Amino acid sequence: MSQLPKLAIVGRPNVGKSALFNRICKKRIAIVDEAEGITRDRLYYDTELFGLPFQVIDTGGINSRSKAMFNEEIKRQAEIAIEEADVIIMVVDSTIGITLLDEEIGLILKRTKKPITLAVNKVDNISEEHVMYQFQSLGIPRIVAVSATQGWHIAELLEKAFEGFTRPAEATPAQNLINLSIVGRPNVGKSSLVNYILHEERCIVSPIPGTTRDSIDIPFEYEGTKYNLIDTAGIRRKHAEHEVVDKFAAIRTERAIERSDICVLILDAQEGMTTQEKKIANMIEEAGKGCILVFNKWDLVKGFRMEHVLKEVEEDASFLKHCPKLFISAKTGRNVEKLFGLVKQVYEDSKKRITTHQLNKFITLAMQKNHPPMLMGKRLRIYYMAQVSIQPPKFILFVNNPTLLTDTYKKYIYNQFRETYGFLGVPILMHQKGKPKTKGDRHKKDLGLEGGGIKGEKKGHEEGFEEGFEEGFEESFDEGEEFPIEE
Repeated sequence: MSQLPKLAIVGRPNVGKSALFNRICKKRIAIVDEAEGITRDRLYYDTELFGLPFQVIDTGGINSRSKAMFNEEIKRQAEIAIEEADVIIMVVDSTIGITLLDEEIGLILKRTKKPITLAVNKVDNISEEHVMYQFQSLGIPRIVAVSATQGWHIAELLEKAFEGFTRPAEATPAQNLINLSIVGRPNVGKSSLVNYILHEERCIVSPIPGTTRDSIDIPFEYEGTKYNLIDTAGIRRKHAEHEVVDKFAAIRTERAIERSDICVLILDAQEGMTTQEKKIANMIEEAGKGCILVFNKWDLVKGFRMEHVLKEVEEDASFLKHCPKLFISAKTGRNVEKLFGLVKQVYEDSKKRITTHQLNKFITLAMQKNHPPMLMGKRLRIYYMAQVSIQPPKFILFVNNPTLLTDTYKKYIYNQFRETYGFLGVPILMHQKGKPKTKGDRHKKDLGLEGGGIKGEKKGHEEGFEEGFEEGFEESFDEGEEFPIEE
């Protein structure tokens, strides 16, 4: 975990803790809604104040009298955050005043002997600043009136919270951090897997679908490699998103996929791959991220062999054939240790580069094995193949005429490429670039003589193409046509 000083934001439900958390982070990380009990798990984010780096923790509302769902689990998560924190900000609602719950929370926090600052939230007008003095009866000397929604007095609040705090030595930024997101439908065991990996109750686990709502970033280290583990909310079908919170959770999950390096798609081994999993897998492919399929709850499956499940998946979703598959039980820990070996392999393949010489040798052998078909008296010629980027790996084919590259031959090249170079779990993007038109070609087209050929003109044409190729791959890649592949 981060060695930065930790600041925990606590308070009763619906006083604006998540809004303050987002304002401090300068990003919309936590879901904010008028309903109570939206935040459930602890949310962490690294930020800074005037050069002082620190980690801020958002918590769920503490209400000892509530009978709401997950109330005890939310309270436990808040207690862990209070225990971890170096400084604490307690948030109260200026529009309601002091409540018995505020007094209870104040007593709990004062027992910790940690620096506490009281944030009197929802003071949206400077003329209302005087209302903060009624909260002096809580016995917390540091009091600041703030407005989380308008961003008023946030810097003053943080200065007061860290008053007298000694600046730690500058921490070196994490190198080679692998962003690993755990995605899937609701109630497939994502949070259970995170808790097993971390050996702690980091996320609330429940058989009720939709328990996790925010995307939770958890830095940790495993066998010398640093990871940022992202636990996400389950992505429901569109018509099943009954609440606004469900929509926000789905958006957070999509953003988590975009900023991750590898996505672990969790499936329920009892149900197999559903239409929703295919949609999520497509989302991962379109984002260009590495993907690992993990079948959870394998300990509950009886009467089926792994080989049968794998065969069914490959037949039902052939576009995921390149993704590694793993059968685990997050509850018992079966095969979980194998996951990180696959993660490292997929991550390394996503950064793999192949030289142009090797690629051209591959193209020559592939075309010798299976010549491209003749179309209307013309045959496809592939002049060069080059890699232009990584994560995901992108390649460009320089050809004489893109229209001569049929879908069947595209699929053949793609399959041969996978067989030769692997790229386990990584989507491969291939684009095609046609030979540029010369002035002679345009003149012949205007005269209706495009089918003719003059040796000198043809030679100049190809020399012009080679010069264009040497100018750089990136320019050609931007102008190139996409090379869609379906296995």
